[in-house]
Amino acid sequence: MLAIEIVGPGGPEKLKPSQLPLIKPPKSHLLVKVAAAGVNRPDVFQRMGVYPPPADASPIPGLEISGQVVSVGEGCQRWKNGDKVCALVAGGGYAEYCLVHEAIALPIGDLSYIEAAALPENFFTVWANVFQIGQLKKNETVLIHGGTSGIGSIAIMLAKIFGAKVFTTVGSVEKMKVASSLGADKVINYMTEDFAEKIAEYTQNKGVNMVVDLIGGDYVNKNYQIAAKYGRIIQVGMMRGAPQQVNLMPLMVKQLIHTGSTMRARTLVEKIAIAKELENKVWPLIYSGKIKPIIAKTYPLE
Repeated sequence: MLAIEIVGPGGPEKLKPSQLPLIKPPKSHLLVKVAAAGVNRPDVFQRMGVYPPPADASPIPGLEISGQVVSVGEGCQRWKNGDKVCALVAGGGYAEYCLVHEAIALPIGDLSYIEAAALPENFFTVWANVFQIGQLKKNETVLIHGGTSGIGSIAIMLAKIFGAKVFTTVGSVEKMKVASSLGADKVINYMTEDFAEKIAEYTQNKGVNMVVDLIGGDYVNKNYQIAAKYGRIIQVGMMRGAPQQVNLMPLMVKQLIHTGSTMRARTLVEKIAIAKELENKVWPLIYSGKIKPIIAKTYPLE
């Protein structure tokens, strides 16, 4: 099968097409003929050599796929050959065929393969962090940094549809329009505005119940500053790296919770639980068109 391998840390030139043997699906796994694979920032970090795959995962990049089941392993009961699915995988998506655990595969309904391939990574990440860990509730306030990123855009749509008041930060006037179209109540251009000042203004100095942060760095102290008492800061990225210095006093005084996770490191049991909740609570919203996958660009595998 054709697959894209990483031949060393570096830029896109380190991605090389190669021919690899096809693998028979082990117990509880599906072999899926890949129709489309999502491209995510973790793929870039893996290519750069700073985000290695787990020891038991394929070294081939690609964390989300859609396609058709062509073979089922021993013990598989839900899926059969010919079924159309999308799935979160720990690696192996940039290939003609990919192994998928049957309990993490999800149906795609009438979605196109391209639309379906854009779902798993960001929806799993947002659901796990914002709703399972963060416990975002109706009528709460949430600040989502990076509102037009993959995670940010899904977080805005889900937070809004489940009844939260949504603030977000973006870096341009054009992105402000996009974030507003996704449902954000207030959009802050961090290039021209101080988000801490704007949140204080929008909340009458009460702060927000939750911050979803993909940025890290100097945002950490500001997140503590604008969080309400008992607020939750959910770390889902570190675009600016670790903060140089952190003032923990607001965290202690306001009894904040600062937590986070990466999806790739989650256990199979955790991923199965996320998949079940997504299928029950979110997939109906996708099928009805209330939430739509966002496709920026497509590329041929080769």
